[in-house]
Amino acid sequence: MKVVFFSTQPYDKSFFDRHNERFGFTLEYYETALNEKTVNLLGHTDAVCVFVNDQVNRNVLEQLSKKNINIVALRCAGFNNVDLHAAKALNITLVRVPAYSPYAVAEHTVAMIMTLNRKIHKAYNRVREQNFSLNGLLGFDLNGKTVGIIGTGTIGQVFSQIMTGFGCRVLAYDIHPDPKLSARGVQYASLQELFAQADIISLHCPLNDSTRYLINKETIALMKNGVMLINTSRGALIDTRAVIHALKSGKIGSLGIDVYEQEEHIFFHDLSDQIVKDDTIMRLSSFPNALITSHQGFFTHEALTQIASTTLINLKQLNEGKRCGNEITSQG
Repeated sequence: MKVVFFSTQPYDKSFFDRHNERFGFTLEYYETALNEKTVNLLGHTDAVCVFVNDQVNRNVLEQLSKKNINIVALRCAGFNNVDLHAAKALNITLVRVPAYSPYAVAEHTVAMIMTLNRKIHKAYNRVREQNFSLNGLLGFDLNGKTVGIIGTGTIGQVFSQIMTGFGCRVLAYDIHPDPKLSARGVQYASLQELFAQADIISLHCPLNDSTRYLINKETIALMKNGVMLINTSRGALIDTRAVIHALKSGKIGSLGIDVYEQEEHIFFHDLSDQIVKDDTIMRLSSFPNALITSHQGFFTHEALTQIASTTLINLKQLNEGKRCGNEITSQG
């Protein structure tokens, strides 16, 4: 079986080559993203493997179908970049990695909270310049604060456990409340209640039509003054321009994002010797109370191991004509 990978980095090749030793597939890697232009790079192959910012829209899927490629393997959990209905109509099978390491993303979320709160990034730079002053580095105790979690899937559950361990009161919102979390002291609430009461709000929900721009001008107005907002899920959960306005006014006291709505041509790339033309991300990066990481939350040894292993198992099952439990349907 031949598999062509798009949007690959050196670590992708390292992990997939290592785990492919027990599968024996032919793997080919492209650094470029899959889109309507780069799909023409494909010659004979049995499957393509894509990541979060690859375009798997109807036009791309139609081109894959014309090339007799009927398997698309996502090496990630989210699939908001895929036209599910077009894939079904074209009889293209989609598989994904529904869970790799929820600890990776949850722990990165905590790292962002701690960094913003205790100004670790500022302190690090100060000390390197022999400035040992504490002025401007004042934080607050997490113990006793109210943390609002939107989305209590696997990652949200792990994050809730960590914050409970800090002594926080945890409020949660999910369309499917988890009784096990309630038994552990997590309180489910409406979005309006969560926005009004939370000192820290963290997003852990998927991106779909009902969650796009969940954080917007109207919902921000419901939040506490000085709220901390963290997004390690999907960029388009927040209206970035509305968040910038709230940062300027002080409504949002601090912002941590590991994802960005227009990240496709920015994240995962070294642009240090170029002029970044995205004015919005540059504006965000200018705020002293904003912390941006470039989709790093998943990036642990354990997560990459699980991603490679699960993706290759998915492909093996399909190649052998077996049912794959990680198949994505038009209902998600």
